[in-house]
Order: sequence, then structure tokens, then C-alpha cells
Amino acid sequence: MQQYVCQVCGYVYDPEKGDPEGGIAPGTPFEDLPEDWACPLCGVDKDMFEPMEA
Repeated sequence: MQQYVCQVCGYVYDPEKGDPEGGIAPGTPFEDLPEDWACPLCGVDKDMFEPMEA
């Protein structure tokens, strides 16, 4: 699954791990994250994330 990186702080959202502390189950693709989901490290919105290069 595609990983996404926060352009502000460098946090990597890994769909295989999800965001358990944020209530996001492992296996949740980035595209399926709620619109109000924010970076767990710096708090920016989803639109500040970019797909990681392979």
C-alpha cells in the first residue's frame, strides 16, 4: 500500500500500521482516512501529505 509523508514534519502514514492512537485501524488506505484526520505529530490537515516515492 502507498505510504504518504507529511510535508511539514516528515511523519510517514503507513496504511499497514494505520494510526491506532488516532482511531485508524491497520490496513486503512490514506484515501479512506476521515477528512478531519490530521498529522499525529504536527496537526496539519491531510492536504499537506504527499505520496512517498518508491
